[in-house]
Amino acid sequence: MSPDTSPGSPASPAEIARGIVDASLYMVLATADASGRPWSSPVYFAHLNCREFFWVSSPQAVHSRNISVRPEVGIAIFDSSAPIGTGQGVYMAAVAEPVDGPGTEHALEVFSRRSLSHGGGVWTAADVDDAVGLRLYRAVAGEHSILAKDGQPDHRIPVDLT
Repeated sequence: MSPDTSPGSPASPAEIARGIVDASLYMVLATADASGRPWSSPVYFAHLNCREFFWVSSPQAVHSRNISVRPEVGIAIFDSSAPIGTGQGVYMAAVAEPVDGPGTEHALEVFSRRSLSHGGGVWTAADVDDAVGLRLYRAVAGEHSILAKDGQPDHRIPVDLT
């Protein structure tokens, strides 16, 4: 899942993170309710510069209800088919919310472009209306990290994707 690099040239942490995000279809969204009870959900996603992440969910889904009372979320994106001991992931702390108002059309363009590239369809405002039971959500990541490959278990290093 890492990006193409020239032979013998190790990928930078930013290249590794971007490669994982670009190659993955699903992210694990970790939320918590008002009392702090955790919940995680895999969701198909689209992204803008590995900083803004978009997905479509029912507002009645547990993760959506959790976001309405506690918008702070965790996100993990990884290749679940990697052999044991070789996996790499991108970990993020983010703030999530439903997408409303003027940013909706742009967010739908980002989501639709990725959806089309994976065999899905175009999404419109009519597809993410409360009347149809779906909403478009967005999480903005404030922190990114990946695992360091230094032999230490679960040693994460920060990644600057600016």
